[in-house]
Amino acid sequence: MISVRVNNFNENFLNETEGDSNSVLMDLDKGLRSNKIGDQCEAIIRFPKLFERYPFPILINSSFLKLAEFFRIGSNLSRLWILRVCQQSEKHLEKIINIDEFLKRIFMVIHSNDPVARALTLRTLGAVAFVISEKQHVHHAIRMALDSHDTVEVEAAIFASVQFAAQSKTFAVGMCSKVASMIESLQTPVNMKLHLIPVLRHMHHDASTAALVRALCRDLLPKYPSEQFVVEIIRSLSQLSCATLVDIPDQVDLLLVYLQDPRKRVQSTVLLSLQKLAEKGAYLWPKTAISRLLQLTAQCSNQNMALDVILTLTKCPHTCHTMLNEEQQQILDVCKNCLLMENESGGRAMTILTSLITYCHTENIPPPVHVLEYLDMHLEFLIQASLQNKSSLKDFRLYLKCGVQLSKTSRELGESFAEMIAEMLSEEHSSSTASHSKLICEALGAICSNVIVSCDFYENQTPGTSPFSAVMQHLLRKLETLANSGVELDKEKTNIVELLAAICMQAMLGSFMPDNVIAIFMKLLHTTNPWTQYRIARSASRYGQHFLAAMIYEKLSKNISLENLHFYLVALSQISKAECILNHGQEYETLAQKYIKREPGVQLPATAGFLSLIDRLEKAINLYCIALSTLRASSSPQHPLSFQSELIRLRCMFLEVLHSVVITRNTLCITPPSEISQTLAQNCRDPLQKYGHITNQLRKHVKLLKNCEDAYSRLYKSSFDADPGTLEHLEAVQHLCATLQLSIETISFINPSETPKIAPQSSHPETRYLLSVCRTVLKHLQLIPAEVPGGTKTLTHEHTDMMMKQIETVVRSSHCTPRFFFQVLQNTSVKLALTPQSRVPGEPVLVQPNSHLVVKVEGVIQHY
Repeated sequence: MISVRVNNFNENFLNETEGDSNSVLMDLDKGLRSNKIGDQCEAIIRFPKLFERYPFPILINSSFLKLAEFFRIGSNLSRLWILRVCQQSEKHLEKIINIDEFLKRIFMVIHSNDPVARALTLRTLGAVAFVISEKQHVHHAIRMALDSHDTVEVEAAIFASVQFAAQSKTFAVGMCSKVASMIESLQTPVNMKLHLIPVLRHMHHDASTAALVRALCRDLLPKYPSEQFVVEIIRSLSQLSCATLVDIPDQVDLLLVYLQDPRKRVQSTVLLSLQKLAEKGAYLWPKTAISRLLQLTAQCSNQNMALDVILTLTKCPHTCHTMLNEEQQQILDVCKNCLLMENESGGRAMTILTSLITYCHTENIPPPVHVLEYLDMHLEFLIQASLQNKSSLKDFRLYLKCGVQLSKTSRELGESFAEMIAEMLSEEHSSSTASHSKLICEALGAICSNVIVSCDFYENQTPGTSPFSAVMQHLLRKLETLANSGVELDKEKTNIVELLAAICMQAMLGSFMPDNVIAIFMKLLHTTNPWTQYRIARSASRYGQHFLAAMIYEKLSKNISLENLHFYLVALSQISKAECILNHGQEYETLAQKYIKREPGVQLPATAGFLSLIDRLEKAINLYCIALSTLRASSSPQHPLSFQSELIRLRCMFLEVLHSVVITRNTLCITPPSEISQTLAQNCRDPLQKYGHITNQLRKHVKLLKNCEDAYSRLYKSSFDADPGTLEHLEAVQHLCATLQLSIETISFINPSETPKIAPQSSHPETRYLLSVCRTVLKHLQLIPAEVPGGTKTLTHEHTDMMMKQIETVVRSSHCTPRFFFQVLQNTSVKLALTPQSRVPGEPVLVQPNSHLVVKVEGVIQHY
């Protein structure tokens, strides 16, 4: 007969529907109080999962107290699993409130007659050293355990010593002499000395102690030349030097001596230590050490690790300066030999040279001609070789990264590199795989974002042009080839289409998409699935190509079955149509006549002329209001779309202010000032009041723009889950509101603000474009007629015409929808726990005024 094991507590204690943490803890407590050792151990090992699900201090505190009590009265097997729980739940240890009570229950086992129980106690104390690091009686117990005659207990004491030395300065200083004497003692076994050496790496809290430990380790190196001792001593000395910093020069010299050791493990340990020292303090390296390292690089058994050390050194300006001025020929010879080998070392050598060129660009130093020659000679060759060798995807990615990094230093170099890899992508019989093509597309996107789309490009851009037309031709040819395939594309080619579409739209940011490009995208709609079409439309919205986005959104909204998604796509279509009217000056239906296929019985409107500014603003505001209502219809409690709704509302508010300014300007032409305006101006001592109601209206618009700026600022502060690009967009829109506010204030106030606000920093092409629009608005402000010295300030048609030019510039500019509107890269949630909990979930907890019941509310902020 087969026996079936039955648990005495709930098996599904952490299922998805469980929401009561106290009931889960009660189930685990039943398992701890079970008479079966299997149930006890099973309950113990489930505590880490409980902590991850319910990370509340009160629950964690009570759980650890239960575990500590069971550690005191339980068996060694249960103590072992409690030790594992403490090691796995290290990040929750700081939530223990009753530290003394927790320590008291565990520490009582240290007086046991069982050496295994004492060893488990010492290891558990070491696992929780983070919260009990300064307990003197624990320090004393560890010190006494080091003199034990039981090997298991001594090893546990060494483990605890390592943990406490890393946390407590008092323990590290007090144990230094004890550990040193044990290492030097002949009675200590060799394997025990190997375990004691790692304790010394934490003796850096005091200068004299660190010097004593370093002298001890240096003295041990010749006495114990075995591989294991050399490796452990080198690791300890390197970590000690990283903490003290002052010993880095001596440690580098020592490591370079042992780099000549023929044993591979020793060389690997030396190179790893050199890399850590380079990351921590490359500026402290002796000048001669860099030259010696370059000499020994060719002799190392692991040349790639040596190149990694050199690459880490190039991240420091001081060492870069040394390499370029004193070891220039030496570094070039090393890199040249590696580039000729055409393996992983060639990629690292290319990265080193790229770092040196980047340093020269950062410091405005002319780069060495030899370095540029090597880069120009080998980069294209290595990329071509990697493209032929389909297995070297890692090297191919590394070479592309070097090209992208070099494109930041020179726009001409970036354009030539982009054209070269784009030509590889567009070749009909290219030997590149889908993975290679995807990497090329990502590199082109990075180059377009970092170099081609520069801050000063948009101000001098000719409409309908692209920053790099040669590259665009290759990309469009590739897209056209995929569009003419006639069959639905597979997943790999679909990813390439999405990347190429995003790059093309990013390159054409701020200009109208030509008809031939739109025709290519219309063909792509027949060979791609709806999800890919939505992603293309999303890229079009993000980079201001709203005409294409509106067509795709409208097409997708007619082929969706879910109601909330239908309303969402309809709202996006209405937003894109509104921006299309603002940008193109015509109705969307008029523009779409030659692209949308006519259905039987459907008549499109006749071609209309361009709309006036006020008509465009009215139609756009109307569409935005409809889109806001439609978007709210698509929201749900699970997906409230609060950011999206608020962003649309603020955009509508901004356009309403511009519309009101246009109406105010028109009233100046048809409504002359009243007869009492002159008298009112004299009484108020405000010369601008003589121009009638337009002065007060413009001053009201200053307040409205200020309110709009403040609203965007509040949205910025509340969007703590937004990505950096979205936050930059909100800052740029605030700056645009402040710029227009300054312009109107300059016209309508006697003493306006003297200087505009400083523009925010930008690292995304959409934000750079919007800031270029702000600079154009400021240039229009500088063209207003200068005031006559000593004369009276005036408000004429020239001033209002300047406002109209500014508004026309803002309206004509492409409005880029931020990424957070479509994608959430992180999700922040606040998990709350109430003690005591209500009997029925959702009901309030009733507390009588004359009772002593305390209601505790705990909250944990979590990021996903």
